[in-house]
Parts: sequence; structure tokens; C-alpha cells
Amino acid sequence: MENSIILHNLSPLDLEEIVKKVIKIELGEFIRNNKIYNPNELLTRAEACSFLKINMTTLWNWSKKGKIISYGIGNRVYYKKSELLESLVRLN
Repeated sequence: MENSIILHNLSPLDLEEIVKKVIKIELGEFIRNNKIYNPNELLTRAEACSFLKINMTTLWNWSKKGKIISYGIGNRVYYKKSELLESLVRLN
């Protein structure tokens, strides 16, 4: 009976506070466990490959051919998640 809640002698405001607290905890847990889509997120080469489910050679070829846009600082290469999604072409 540990998981049961007894509601008698509980005001509507108290119930509202309990529900808000539980929702806040669960939402925080959800956000920590699932990356919410951020279109401005920068991805490394490995992350871009994982995101697109391709290998490094394919990523390099697509970048070289201009199919996807890459950005760099020093020796580091990055891809914008939103641009990777925009580069997808609908097939009929």
C-alpha cells in the first residue's frame, strides 16, 4: 500500500501542488533522458554520422560534393543539425 494516495482531508490547492511537483520531477527526468530537438545544435563528425546513420566516408563525400554544409574552427569540423535535416530530399 506504499504506492497508494489517500485524498481525504486534502484541499484542492494541496492536490494541485502535489500534481505540479510530480509533473516537474517527471518532466525534468524526461528532458535529462531525451535530448530535446535543438535546431541550432552543432554536431561533431561522429555525432553527424550517428544522427544520419552513415559512416565517415559518406559524410566526407557529401561534404566535398556540397550536399551538406560543414563548419570548422582549427582542425575541428561541425555540422548544424537543422542544416542536416534541411539537406534531406523527399523521395517519391
